[in-house]
Amino acid sequence: MTDTSDTRPADSAAQAPRQSRLHRLMRYIPLIAPVLLWAVPYGVLLHTGQHWPLPVTLAGTALFALGLVGMPLAMMRGHGRRQQDRAAIVGDTLLGMSWVLFTWSVLLGVLLRLALTVAGVGEGQDRARIVTWAVLGLTAVLLAWGYAEARRVPRVRRLDVQLPRLGAGLDGIRVVLITDTHYGPLDRARWSAQVCETVNTLEADLVCHTGDIADGTAERRRAQAAPLATVQATRARVYVTGNHEYYSEAQGWVDLMDELGWEPLRNRHLLLERGGDTLVVAGVDDVTAESSGLAGHRAHLAGALDGADPDLPVLLLAHQPKFIDRAAAGGIDLQLSGHTHGGQIWPFHHLVRIDQPALAGLSHHGPRTLLYTSRGTGFWGPPFRIFAPSEITLLVLRSPHLPTASGAGLSAPAPDRST
Repeated sequence: MTDTSDTRPADSAAQAPRQSRLHRLMRYIPLIAPVLLWAVPYGVLLHTGQHWPLPVTLAGTALFALGLVGMPLAMMRGHGRRQQDRAAIVGDTLLGMSWVLFTWSVLLGVLLRLALTVAGVGEGQDRARIVTWAVLGLTAVLLAWGYAEARRVPRVRRLDVQLPRLGAGLDGIRVVLITDTHYGPLDRARWSAQVCETVNTLEADLVCHTGDIADGTAERRRAQAAPLATVQATRARVYVTGNHEYYSEAQGWVDLMDELGWEPLRNRHLLLERGGDTLVVAGVDDVTAESSGLAGHRAHLAGALDGADPDLPVLLLAHQPKFIDRAAAGGIDLQLSGHTHGGQIWPFHHLVRIDQPALAGLSHHGPRTLLYTSRGTGFWGPPFRIFAPSEITLLVLRSPHLPTASGAGLSAPAPDRST
């Protein structure tokens, strides 16, 4: 089996100080980020030796000022108490545009200018203007490509995963993972239906959704989520909450997924049996659940495994990769997660890695625990994916033992022990 991930070893003691620093920094990001995202490109593109005519300078200044003021206002109206979808679309789009423009203003503003200077191309003003047009051109290309990538039906990523404790009767079990669909201000009901159609071509035994279904309540996003009822699996469709459910009345999403025919694994498990062998399929609430204040919502691995035979292999659904420390300590065989989006817009993945032990793909943790982290099926906020493609994942579970004849079905779910 090949390790396909970009990961760090699980080390709780080492991560704690880094996470504490991150949380302190996060307090100030809403204040300083908009200024940096717009002020840096403004300076690089207009005031580093270009000597633009006055009308160009005034027009550019007006555009950057509009972005600096308009983006936070639109974000507040869109994601604050008013929850205005049109404002959210404007704010999210401006956020993505400013991030890409900021990134390449910094990179090309230094590297290209240096290359032009070393090559002796042009005078100072000429080089400055070349940099400006190069940054604007590359930003436009990346945003157009990133928008198409975000709105497309994800490609299917196929991977064989060998679990040493998996019985021969379960060899070849097909597990499809979708996650982070983030139905939101941009209506994606048609996209949702196309995703479900793609899933149905994969002949899954088990289909998993590891949370962050939507941004907004179940009532507001019901039409976009409705196609999930059409997903087909020979054994079960299972779901766990993500952190975004806890921003939008999580219990409503649990109830809706149950209504759509999905099994919410809220700190509980079910048993998948075939050929005389059994796989425990368990799920936990997101790690943010306990701080949500909702009664009975918390990430409780012991409750999820209560009553399960400890000698059986366990497939665990947990929204955030950071749950892997607890999973490895509990002897889980394979954890499926999402949350990271693979960074979504490069180079944001460097910030994601501060908070999570894995960015994407398959990684090893502890003596026997594997973690698969999906880049996500949809997108959050800015409607762009740049160097972080979305995915629908097909995991084929493999046993190291010789396969035998297949049979049997799925047992009744274990009692709910989430409270």
